[in-house]
Amino acid sequence: MKENYENKRPNYCGTPHTDEYVFDAEVVEKVVHNMKRGKAAGLDSLTLEHILHCHPAIYSLPSRIFNLLIMHGFVPDEFARSYTVPLPKGSTVGKSMSVDDFRGISISPVVSKIFESCVLDRYSDFFGTSDNQFGFKKGLGCLHAIYSVRSVVNHYIRSGSTVSLCALDLKKAFDKTNHHGLYLQLIQRLVPNNLLCLIENWYSMCVTCVRWGNVFSQFVRLECGVRQGGVLSPYLFACYIDDLVTILELRGLGCRIKHAPVCIFLYADDIILLSPSVAALQQMLIICEQELSRLEMALNAKKSVCIRFGPRYDADCEPLVTIDGQKLSWVTSCRYLGVYLLTARNFKCCFHESKKQFYRAFNSIFGKIGRHASEEVTLKLIQTKCVPVIMYGLDVCPVNNADKHSLDFVLTRSLMKLFQTNSIIVINECRNAFNIELLSKMVTECKRRFLSKFSTCQNIFCQLFASVAALELSEL
Repeated sequence: MKENYENKRPNYCGTPHTDEYVFDAEVVEKVVHNMKRGKAAGLDSLTLEHILHCHPAIYSLPSRIFNLLIMHGFVPDEFARSYTVPLPKGSTVGKSMSVDDFRGISISPVVSKIFESCVLDRYSDFFGTSDNQFGFKKGLGCLHAIYSVRSVVNHYIRSGSTVSLCALDLKKAFDKTNHHGLYLQLIQRLVPNNLLCLIENWYSMCVTCVRWGNVFSQFVRLECGVRQGGVLSPYLFACYIDDLVTILELRGLGCRIKHAPVCIFLYADDIILLSPSVAALQQMLIICEQELSRLEMALNAKKSVCIRFGPRYDADCEPLVTIDGQKLSWVTSCRYLGVYLLTARNFKCCFHESKKQFYRAFNSIFGKIGRHASEEVTLKLIQTKCVPVIMYGLDVCPVNNADKHSLDFVLTRSLMKLFQTNSIIVINECRNAFNIELLSKMVTECKRRFLSKFSTCQNIFCQLFASVAALELSEL
């Protein structure tokens, strides 16, 4: 892969940019004000808040510096220096942790983040990916991906067919991205020479150290991977694996709706394969293995699972599906983008885990503040910390009347504990006094907002399933 890149790399990195790509002070200021607040400081101890409190005239200086950097494809050493914070992937309670149980988040200097954001703002067209990739796109998110998967499954169920879903897990996807392979992808996208050289120089100079508490390790050079936490990193990764979609669609395998291939959906490195045929699903897995192997990546067979939906599904039947000779498990439920899907004759979601997380969050809040805080403060914490936990995903999941009653009971039970009463009448009076909505009503409103905006998204799948969304909206 390195040899192929060396043959195609640009010879000149100083191509001047056109006026279209000039970073003036207004562009920098806009980017700064659109960035998220409250982020950790880099090695320079500066935060975004420091920049925001400066006089607006300050933006002219970084704009001139950024223009010189993009013109010559140059990156200062300070921009390429970061520290990495290992964060546990799940709960650490009662577990003996290993290195694989942590995810490293890279913390870069804030000026570097601003520069990356400016580059992304001006050159975003070069980082575009297929409509199958729902991550890192304005107006799209996890819910759109879940709804699209749900719509495909329901389409086949209504036609009386069984459909198989395979949720794939990539081994350390962000950490395994080959830099030379990434540069080849950018060349194919006709990325300007100066921008290509900028990215190449950036990653050739990238060094990081590990922070554990207040202790810092020595600096090490990053030979592969994209920085987790970098502004450009997710877009670069999405470009890197985007060919996987094209290859699968050209083979004509998997599900189709109105002659359109709907065989693969991605959200970052979360990959879903859909096929009415188990044999076709196995072929798709072989293709994925081959393409990912070319990209120097690999699938994790132990964390990849299969699940079946439809009127003819058999929970006891486990067709042989393998990855690199390892048999995949057929499961009765799997988690996709935070939502638990259940194998059934219809597309269903499980709320049990969400309820547990709600009670866990509530008990944590109540246990810490007890009766020391006013009811208003406690209720505010419940609405901001607990309710979003149980509400996530309900915008796109089927929710029947029994589910709505169950959700309302969760809230009612918590309010009973808070107000120390078992009387429903008292609880209803408290809800009215403090203007607390029932979760069932909130679900309906969230569904209405999501479905009303779904068809307006500039995505081929949102357009494909627009009529389905419109029908559901009319039934609310």
